[in-house]
Amino acid sequence: MEAAAIVLAAGAGTRMKSKKPKVAHEVLGKPLVRWVVDAARAAGVEQVVSVVGHAREQVVPLLEADTQTVVQHEQNGTAGAVAVCAEALGDFDGALVVLSGDCPLITAETIARLIAERERTQAAAVVLSMELDDPFGYGRIVRDGDGAVARIVEQKDASPEEAAIRECNSGFYCFDARALFDALQQVDDDNAQGEFYLTDVLEICRAAGRPVQALACDDTSECLGVNSRIQLAEAGKHLQRRINRAHMAAGVTMIDPDQVWIGPDVVIGQDVELLPQTFLMGRTRVGEDSVIGPNSRLTDTVVGCGCTVDETVAVEARIDDGATCGPRAYLRPAAHLCEGAKAGTHVEIKKSTVGKGSKVPHLSYIGDTTIGEDVNIGAGSITCNYDGKKKWPTTIGDGAFVGSDTMMVAPVNIGAGCIIGAGSCITKDVPADALGLTRPEQRTIEGWAAKKRERQEQA
Repeated sequence: MEAAAIVLAAGAGTRMKSKKPKVAHEVLGKPLVRWVVDAARAAGVEQVVSVVGHAREQVVPLLEADTQTVVQHEQNGTAGAVAVCAEALGDFDGALVVLSGDCPLITAETIARLIAERERTQAAAVVLSMELDDPFGYGRIVRDGDGAVARIVEQKDASPEEAAIRECNSGFYCFDARALFDALQQVDDDNAQGEFYLTDVLEICRAAGRPVQALACDDTSECLGVNSRIQLAEAGKHLQRRINRAHMAAGVTMIDPDQVWIGPDVVIGQDVELLPQTFLMGRTRVGEDSVIGPNSRLTDTVVGCGCTVDETVAVEARIDDGATCGPRAYLRPAAHLCEGAKAGTHVEIKKSTVGKGSKVPHLSYIGDTTIGEDVNIGAGSITCNYDGKKKWPTTIGDGAFVGSDTMMVAPVNIGAGCIIGAGSCITKDVPADALGLTRPEQRTIEGWAAKKRERQEQA
């Protein structure tokens, strides 16, 4: 079954009150229009043409990797938007789906059903319909005496009888491509809004003797469009619940699903527990038996099996099996906790490897560093990796013990098995099994404090 799709993404979305075009606004870390394109791809659509217009310099980068973009220079209606695709789809002869780029809830299954229905009936067009208790603002589907679709009437053009109809146009269609582009040449703008309506194509096809069908949507929430920040939040809540339910059905525990947000490309293993206020975004992966949260945000991060990630922000990081992180830890890009490693409370790690079984327990910064296995980094220790112009590396060998409040000024190498005394500022390499110490000698003056208090009393 060969199918193509047109994604309408040219509108401004003035009700969003934003400098950003409507379709570029994100839900769960993904732009609205990408939800629609990805659903079409998942439905088996091979060729996707995206119609851009308003602020297209922001929209094209979201689409150019896997769709062909065409420009609607004049915002003159949905028929005008589809018509600009005629050249891009000039050689296509098959099922052509028209999708709204501001409707992120549409599923691949519904798109596939729409295509299959057109193939089954060989209709010129199949419109996805929805039954609404409050149909105000939507185009009404008017049927003839035999129950077939006669036409679609927009709200502003509807008579009182037509406005009472509850079966509405969702804005999703599947056309016979050749019938669509032939009919578009006959569409005019003789209506209340002075626009070229795509819905007029249905009546034109019927007049030409081609049948037009409607397919009822199983879940009307799939057809919800986003035209305001309020609707953006509502769409986000629908998608949050849809994604969370799928993960819970697959064996993930959430004690409060309304306080867990998971992006559409996240992969989670069985028996993972997600605690409240957990955000998993981008291409994050979480292995089996791990506990994430509370208050954790992981983006494009890989977590192994049996890990504990508590109150942690991690971006483009890697946490191997059995590692622990947090509370209140920050793993920046290229941070890597190896098997059984630990990044503890108030620890920041950037572009560094913490070896197997090694620990950075608390109040430390590790940057541009390679830490071997079974290393202990004392509290308050820092790798001083930046000289104001360039980042420099630090290497700490297996089994080393770094005392608390140690500054390691890069570039510097600390050998395997060595000990660094607390309070040291290490600026030179320390060989294996040595003691590195820069602490000044302690001086004690007996009775000094008592004499000071006596002087203060006499003053």
